[in-house]
Amino acid sequence: MKFLLPLLLLLPMFVTAQETESSLPAPAKLCDSMEYRQFDFWMGDWNVTSNGQAAGTNSVHSIHNGCALQENWQGAGPGGISGTSFNLYDQATGRWHQTWVDSSGTLLLLDGGWVDGAMVLSGKRPARDGSGEVTHRISWTPNPDGSVRQLWEASRDDSKNWTVLFDGQYTKQIADP
Repeated sequence: MKFLLPLLLLLPMFVTAQETESSLPAPAKLCDSMEYRQFDFWMGDWNVTSNGQAAGTNSVHSIHNGCALQENWQGAGPGGISGTSFNLYDQATGRWHQTWVDSSGTLLLLDGGWVDGAMVLSGKRPARDGSGEVTHRISWTPNPDGSVRQLWEASRDDSKNWTVLFDGQYTKQIADP
């Protein structure tokens, strides 16, 4: 009984602490602002075509509590390039950032944001042949039918002229019934 009395005296403190803790407002969810949702139209599992031909499949999903998107690309056919990107809105800069790596050893670091109805990201990297820098610009445009157009362009003359590297149409994969 000697030991039970101190425990009974402490019980109201534990109950009060629990009540206080449960009555606190829930903390604000990180990455919940509208800017973090600007690229959500690209989420899903996609079949991708270019010039009417199968180009590959792409899976884009939210990760890290909605703070980032992870893309997993698989090019069509034998030897199709695979790649992964991480995409996030950087609140410190107010810009979107993408880091892309693929099975050919390519690393792209792109930054940008929402421009005229499309997500547009760009960045520079050394040319593969060592002849200077290439500016890469990729835009993703959501279409009214739920598809997405991805246009990847490159410039070797400081963005004066552009060459299309990829013009793809993303169509959502239909789940098997």
